[in-house]
Amino acid sequence: MLENPRSPRVRAVAKLAKKAARAESGLFLLEGPQAVSEALEFRPELVVELYATPTALERHTGIADSAVRAAVEVEFVTEEVLAAMADTVTPQGFVAVCRQFPTAVKDVFAAGPRLIAILEEVRDPGNLGTIVRAADAAGADAVILTGRAVDLYNPKVVRSSTGSIFHLPVAVGADLDDVLQRARAAGLTVLAADVKGEDLLTARNDGVLANPTAWLFGNEARGLPDEQLALVDRVVIVPIYGKAESMNLATAASVCLYESAFAQRS
Repeated sequence: MLENPRSPRVRAVAKLAKKAARAESGLFLLEGPQAVSEALEFRPELVVELYATPTALERHTGIADSAVRAAVEVEFVTEEVLAAMADTVTPQGFVAVCRQFPTAVKDVFAAGPRLIAILEEVRDPGNLGTIVRAADAAGADAVILTGRAVDLYNPKVVRSSTGSIFHLPVAVGADLDDVLQRARAAGLTVLAADVKGEDLLTARNDGVLANPTAWLFGNEARGLPDEQLALVDRVVIVPIYGKAESMNLATAASVCLYESAFAQRS
């Protein structure tokens, strides 16, 4: 059992909370029973190290079984060691180290997608993780990050995705113009969500949402500039019927993705 929270091994794991350490090592930090369970179930080959307190492993027997099936050794640690490794105050008994696994943009389109989300310079980690989760829930085929987006493997992004990061392909560091060209070549209609657009209901009534679609979402603060909006097929806005001043990016993206999911399945 690891008992020293200041040991080099513990420090190496804790450093993965920093982008520089992740970039240098090609690894990232995973915390909590839900995320660890999803990794072992869907992408066990990515799990390099798995740490748990004895109490947590006794409580989550399914994780113990999954680790055995995946031939992943569980290393027991104390609560103090786990707290020193984790980025959160309450890691809930589990921390894992995983390999990064971004998908190439060309592979996204080679798979013949019907619904994808393109995120242009999305900077908030909570938003990114939530959109990945929403895309997964809506049955989207992939998420593509373009421009200077937040690091996909930022601990808060990983936590916010609640394991969805292991369910669908996510491409990073892509060029927006290239992605839009590939989307059109693959037969996708490109829709942008922006405050300058027409009512989403108009696009729904026109039958546009039933098409294979690439949704483009912009930066939280700036949205999408006119030159980028000019590159898409249609610009829509999620209408606000109540008194809310605005809707945050992750919520708007969730609505748009689900509108497409409903239309494509109706």
